[in-house]
Amino acid sequence: MHPILVKIGPLTVHTYGFLMALGVAMGLWFLFVQAKKRGLDSNRLVDAAFYTILISLLGAKLVLLAGNFSYYKSNPGELLSLARSGGVFQGGLTFGVVFAIWYFWKKKIPTWKAADIIVPALALGHGFGRIGCFSAGCCYGRECASALGTTFRNQYAHDLTGVPLGTPLYPVQLFEAALNFLNFFVLFLVLRRKRFDGQVFSLYVINYSLIRYFTEFFRGDHAGKAYLIQSSSPYLSLSYPQLFCILGVTAGVIFLRIFKKRQGA
Repeated sequence: MHPILVKIGPLTVHTYGFLMALGVAMGLWFLFVQAKKRGLDSNRLVDAAFYTILISLLGAKLVLLAGNFSYYKSNPGELLSLARSGGVFQGGLTFGVVFAIWYFWKKKIPTWKAADIIVPALALGHGFGRIGCFSAGCCYGRECASALGTTFRNQYAHDLTGVPLGTPLYPVQLFEAALNFLNFFVLFLVLRRKRFDGQVFSLYVINYSLIRYFTEFFRGDHAGKAYLIQSSSPYLSLSYPQLFCILGVTAGVIFLRIFKKRQGA
C-alpha cells in the first residue's frame, strides 16, 4: 500500500488520484483514436466523455451519500471524505449512461455506435482506478488465510479508509483491475469485428456485471446493511451490488437481443 505517491513540501500527490487521472487520460486517448477511425467527430465525442465523467463522479458520490445518509447525518464532518472517495461505481455508471444518452441525442451523435467505442475506454480506465484503490487501501478484501493474502501496514491509509492493518486480506482490488484490463482487450477485439451497433456496449454491461459479482465474494469493506442475504459463508451471501449485477446481466442480454434484432430488421 502506498497512498501518497509524491510529497514535496505542501504539495501532495495521492496515488489514487494519479492513477485515476492516468486511467481517464488513457481512456480519452483510446476514444479519440477509435472515433477518428470510425468516422465520428472525435473532438465532440471526447467532449461528451469529459462531461459524462464529471456527471458519473457526482453520481457515484451521491449514491454513496444516499446509502450512508444516517452516518453522514450523525457525522457531518465526514462529508469532506466524499471528496476523497471514488463513490459507488455502479451509481456513477447509471448516472453516466443516462446523461450520455441525453447528450448524444441533443448533439445528434450516433448513440450506440459511440457507446461501442466508449465502453472499452471505460474498462481501461477502471482498471487503473482499481490499482489506485489498492494503493489507497479502499475497497479492501476480507481476511485471507492463503498465500494470496496481502498485509497492509500504512497508518495514514487506515485512518483514511478503515482498512485493517496487520491482517492478511484478499487483494480484491487487484483481482478487479486484472479482470477490467481483460475486459478491455475482449471488448476491443469485438469492436474490431462487431456485427451491429450496440453489441460492444451490451457485452460490457454483461462482462462487468459478472466481474463485479465474482469479486464481491472477496470484499471485506461492506457493512451488514449492504447485504440482502448474509450468511456465515460469503459464497452463500448476496450483497446489494451483486443483486444489481444480476439485473445488469439480464439487461445486457436484453440489449444484445434488441440491437441484434434491430440490425436484422
